[in-house]
Amino acid sequence: MTLCPAEPDSGVVFVRKDKRGQEAEVQGRFDNVCDTALGTTLRNEDGVNVATVEHLCAALWGAGIDNVRIELSGPEVPIMDGSAYPFVFLIECAGVVEQPVARRWLRVRRPVEVEIGNSRLAVYPSEIFSADLAIEFDNRVIDRQTYRFAEGESGFKREISRARTFGFVEDVERMHAAGLALGGSLDNAVVVGDDGVINEEGLRYQDEFVRHKLLDCIGDFFLTGHRMIGHVEGIRPGHRINNELLRAVFADDSNWSMSELDDAVFSKAQEPSLAIA
Repeated sequence: MTLCPAEPDSGVVFVRKDKRGQEAEVQGRFDNVCDTALGTTLRNEDGVNVATVEHLCAALWGAGIDNVRIELSGPEVPIMDGSAYPFVFLIECAGVVEQPVARRWLRVRRPVEVEIGNSRLAVYPSEIFSADLAIEFDNRVIDRQTYRFAEGESGFKREISRARTFGFVEDVERMHAAGLALGGSLDNAVVVGDDGVINEEGLRYQDEFVRHKLLDCIGDFFLTGHRMIGHVEGIRPGHRINNELLRAVFADDSNWSMSELDDAVFSKAQEPSLAIA
């Protein structure tokens, strides 16, 4: 994977370089999401897929990147260590450049709520991006965890970016038997057994599980093409309900509006638009 500079207002574009003939572009947009089973997968109108985009998109959000061309030699974004931190680190190493256009923000204007089974996710008008999430698992290691994040008060790199994806021993064994997730290992996921976390290093945060769910939400929400101003509340979030919430927001034009920098009242909004250098 290579991250390349992009022109203002071009957004996040994935480019499959392994396709025969010309390159295949897939726009990083919520309405291109075609699968949410094991991650967030995008598909263009020609049927070309790019899988597992959420961790990279969260890193782009955390690094303040608006426009980038992401070239891939295969159908999936590298999993790295299962978190967003390696991407954040590499973006910082590359550096960013200011672009001579104002950043536009997606402002939520009315409450929007969706429910799928026992999962609920809602977004409300606010003056910043913030989130209150809860997860519940019938597992004594995870149990119930809650986490609150507020942009400008909380730091994405320090508090969220290192949280890894997680799964259970029995699920990993089942997927391997089905020929799925063959690259998965203790190097790129937290694996939970009956007696605790199997990974030798243990957890990076005491509540790493719910923090990773927030990381996924941030990555999925960035597929609007803009940073969001709104307060998110949810219990048992996941990629499917994350995408359904975005679709519900955009189903009614009165639910949202676009704001220029002078209409975004918190300090983070004063940053210029950025791109990979």
